[in-house]
Amino acid sequence: MIRRQLGRGGFEVSAFGLGCMSMSGSYGYGAGDEAESIATIHRAYELGVTFFDTADAYGNGHNETLLGQTVRPFRREIVIATKFGHVPARESRPAGISGKPDYVREACEKSLQRLGVDVIDLYYQHRVDPDTPIEDTVGAMAGLVEAGKVKYLGLSEASAATIRRGHAVHPITAVQSEYSLWTRDPEREALSTCRELGIGFVPYSPLGRGFLTGTVRSPDDLAADDRRRVHPRFHPENLSSNLRLVDRLRAMAEAKGCSLPQLVIAWVLAQGDDIVPIPGARRRAHLEENLGALNVTLTQDDLAALDEIAPIDVAAGTRYPADGMRAINR
Repeated sequence: MIRRQLGRGGFEVSAFGLGCMSMSGSYGYGAGDEAESIATIHRAYELGVTFFDTADAYGNGHNETLLGQTVRPFRREIVIATKFGHVPARESRPAGISGKPDYVREACEKSLQRLGVDVIDLYYQHRVDPDTPIEDTVGAMAGLVEAGKVKYLGLSEASAATIRRGHAVHPITAVQSEYSLWTRDPEREALSTCRELGIGFVPYSPLGRGFLTGTVRSPDDLAADDRRRVHPRFHPENLSSNLRLVDRLRAMAEAKGCSLPQLVIAWVLAQGDDIVPIPGARRRAHLEENLGALNVTLTQDDLAALDEIAPIDVAAGTRYPADGMRAINR
């Protein structure tokens, strides 16, 4: 497994990470199979993956517990990234987003306990709190570094201006955002800002929430409880346009002699050595297929063809429903 460095502080990870969200069915897409999820994490480690991504919101803490228990035998050989910021609903309080310093410290303690670790390698703010200055949030996160509870800091779905302000308080090692051949929004400003400041970039959903695997041809292909049903890009009025994109990508993958997921992930990997995608997988077969992207070489002609097939804003529909889009810091 080749390795890449995120940021300028010597934080080195495998060039390919594993997103673990979908392993916790209460948050992800359909019911989870815990035994297969555990086997998938072990298989990822066997194949050289050292970068595992979770969050306290995934399964209301279940995902952190699952990951922490599973990697315990090889904890010292891998790095764990987790996130805070999504506040669960309680009887007296609706769900929301918080970056308040007291909440940052509280969330970190709970994540450490669920993960069963003494230190979190990379700690992200999951979503930017519009009611708390980023300087206050990152200041509290920096305090966790000083206390030895966190090694490196990250932001997720943060605007270029927010990244700059946070980085001025304490070095930000990585920014995580959705990035794929149908979500190229970071190319507008966030990605260049990260490069200017020496911050690594971690794309989540590089397979477009599974749509860019070509396995979803109609809403009927999604289970009744699949959260993607509420995402506009999966709505019937947008599917025909988005399927044309998938069909063009599939034709190119066939010409390259690789699978569609491998082509799509290879494109993300080709965007720079400072980029480490974290495609999700909850089955070993999917993990192994995705890792085959590391063996796909894209020429300049290939990249130009993909730019023509999938320019910025190619996808029909927003990537989240309205409430999710409001949570994106822009």
